[in-house]
Amino acid sequence: MNVYDSGRMADVLAPLGYVQADAPDDADMVILNTCHIREKAAEKVYSELGRLRRLKIAKEEGGGRMILAVAGCVAQAEGEEILSRAPYVDMVFGPQTYHRLGEMVARAGRAGDVVLDTDFPVEPKFDFLPAPVSSANSARPEGHAESAAFLTVQEGCDKFCTFCVVPYTRGAEYSRPAAAVLAEAGQLAAIGVREITLLGQNVNNYKGAAADGSSGGDWGLGRLIAEVAAIDGIERIRYLTSYPADMDEELIAAHRDVIALMPFLHLPVQSGSDVVLKAMNRRHNADDYRRLVDRLRAVRPDIGLSSDFIVGFPGETDADFAETMKLVEEVGFIQAYSFKYSPRPGTPAAVMENHVAEDVKGERLATLQGLLNAQQLAFNRSCVGQVMAVLLDRPGRLPGQLVGRSPYMQAVHMDGEGGAMGAIQELLIIDAHANSLTGNPVRANTGAPVRENKRASA
Repeated sequence: MNVYDSGRMADVLAPLGYVQADAPDDADMVILNTCHIREKAAEKVYSELGRLRRLKIAKEEGGGRMILAVAGCVAQAEGEEILSRAPYVDMVFGPQTYHRLGEMVARAGRAGDVVLDTDFPVEPKFDFLPAPVSSANSARPEGHAESAAFLTVQEGCDKFCTFCVVPYTRGAEYSRPAAAVLAEAGQLAAIGVREITLLGQNVNNYKGAAADGSSGGDWGLGRLIAEVAAIDGIERIRYLTSYPADMDEELIAAHRDVIALMPFLHLPVQSGSDVVLKAMNRRHNADDYRRLVDRLRAVRPDIGLSSDFIVGFPGETDADFAETMKLVEEVGFIQAYSFKYSPRPGTPAAVMENHVAEDVKGERLATLQGLLNAQQLAFNRSCVGQVMAVLLDRPGRLPGQLVGRSPYMQAVHMDGEGGAMGAIQELLIIDAHANSLTGNPVRANTGAPVRENKRASA
């Protein structure tokens, strides 16, 4: 979502004459778009600001000026703290204010005028943002194809998991009207996008006003996916991030019925322990998650699952952690993200008792990551000898090499001639690594099994 937001900021700044610079060294404006989910990410902001301060001073010594800004969730949560620790910052603004960026730049242009804007708008910011001007929602490096894009359809969260800052930094849940989403998806298709990832902090609870004026109520994400898939030029669809308790039957059926919907789902569970899940204020238990996985695999047997895990949540025992390991072994994940619990100021978990020692967290994380990495490598190896449809969107490190994403979000390196940037290319997978695959363009009559999304529509 931060990539999408960065692109929309660039769209707002374009009419003011700004274009993206290749590096911050001589830029007229530098914006750090930040994340507040983990402590390490937040602290990195201050380290980066110290480096940028030197560039700002050098710019001023050369007779110019650099506007230095901090945007996003750290700005929302720590606005006053940022200005106190880094008084050379010119603008601090939260994730609901990007439509006011032009006004902020004008204010910051006045000598000594420091801008702090973390107010939530009365009207959603999406109502005031311009149409996207690049399919990547942010300028891509030279040589990359603008064939995939992010599109935010829902923002904010009302779940209030005890470890999470999102309700405080992004606000209450808001779903964009379906007509607005379809219009933006059409604009992206018109400028060359072939794959769209629909975004939201709780995206599968999307409830947007119907685009056809019907009286049947709001559209859910399943209906929205089907309508986006009907747009000419859009061939692949993904969505994230999902909340398990909000996965309804219509959305599950979309995994069976919508050909463009990729067979890959990021479905965070966080823990396999019911005790820990209750302490996290998650609205599902471990068996709820298992049953949901079974329902998804019943309609889409080849679906690959990714997840998030937090180890060392306050009060987590060895037995609780063993339940997480058991869940991972039973479900099987093709990718996953796992982290040590990080207390976030202002969240209920931060003041809980029985915090887990750092060395214990580290040991548990290493154990969990070992199992997850083994599952990912096993899945990657199972792809060898099969044909995959790969969207090629960037050059590789070797001369003539192209890189893209498989339907399962694996990075795939294509060695050999016959590929085109921005094309969905059938590749025969010839090798597998921990984090990527290698493939060659398919030759006639390979006899290789096909693992891709060519299915008959129900």
